[in-house]
Amino acid sequence: MRPLRIAMLATPWEAVPPPRYGGTELVVANLTEELVARGHRVTLFATRDSETSARLVATFPRALYRDNVPWTDVLRPMMHVFDCYRRAEQFDLIHNHANYFGLLFSQLVAAPTVTTYHGDFATAEKIPEKRRMLQTFSHCPLVSISRRQQQLAKTKLHFVGTVYNGIDVAKFPFSAKVGNYLCWLGRITGKKGILESIAVAKKLRLPLKIGGKIDPVDQPFYQQRVRRLIDGTKIQYLGELDQRGKARLLKGALALLNPITWEEPFGLVMPEAMACGTPVVAFARGAAPEIIVHGKTGYLVNDIAGMAAAIKRIGAINRQDCRVRVERYFSKEKMANGYEKIYEKILARRRIKH
Repeated sequence: MRPLRIAMLATPWEAVPPPRYGGTELVVANLTEELVARGHRVTLFATRDSETSARLVATFPRALYRDNVPWTDVLRPMMHVFDCYRRAEQFDLIHNHANYFGLLFSQLVAAPTVTTYHGDFATAEKIPEKRRMLQTFSHCPLVSISRRQQQLAKTKLHFVGTVYNGIDVAKFPFSAKVGNYLCWLGRITGKKGILESIAVAKKLRLPLKIGGKIDPVDQPFYQQRVRRLIDGTKIQYLGELDQRGKARLLKGALALLNPITWEEPFGLVMPEAMACGTPVVAFARGAAPEIIVHGKTGYLVNDIAGMAAAIKRIGAINRQDCRVRVERYFSKEKMANGYEKIYEKILARRRIKH
């Protein structure tokens, strides 16, 4: 397709890419780099501590999370989004990853906006203010990151496609060697399944290595429920890992455990593990059934007992099959292909209207 002038609107909470944990910002980084490589003129609206090949416009010197700005703060994110939309005439299209703020400002400019919603519609619809926002902007073009995420939206929304999140596969070295420990990676909070993973490891008497970020809001959960279970030998907490540490953890594992207890809209850690050749055993919730091929790249189970039984069959998984699936469906190249088609669709409709 012809080169486009694209505004890529990230959130100001984390750098792009994040130095350690961060899902949305990592997806934005991967998409931005791939679009720039294809010749598009991309302007990334993110914090100044971001690293990008695109033109960077920053409202704040560094990620708000790093300065302990509370999530309840709305003025800073609004200033960040405003800095993007006051330049709207410079772009063919604005790609919004900042959820509701982007939807709000999109109605005030001529340039079209497409929004990738990275959250959970099932949870959002339970919050009256968010449900009202979704209803108000139900006509705005939305991209879902899994079919399951889209299915859970009760409000009738204007979905223009589903594009799976993509990773930079080259940054996850493949290993055909079967590891000798289980691993868990993510944000240490109840719904991510950390307690269930520890229970499975103890049931099987296998080591569990944990890589995780602990947000301030989750400190009580960690201190009261998780910390006492970490013995430093069988159950090890490695801290919040950077890219290299994450790849090392995943590559050396027997399997990644992902017993999520919520309808997670994607779950980037699953393709990251599979890219290394490491099978994933997950609860069959959210997008997990779309990412994992049961019996080929891992197992989908319903409870702790099922997860423990699946680990005993993990030797039947061909690690090369895990890598191939990620290369075919969850690479940054595949993701960029999907978004280019959506950009063209939106711009074509705009040309017809005008």
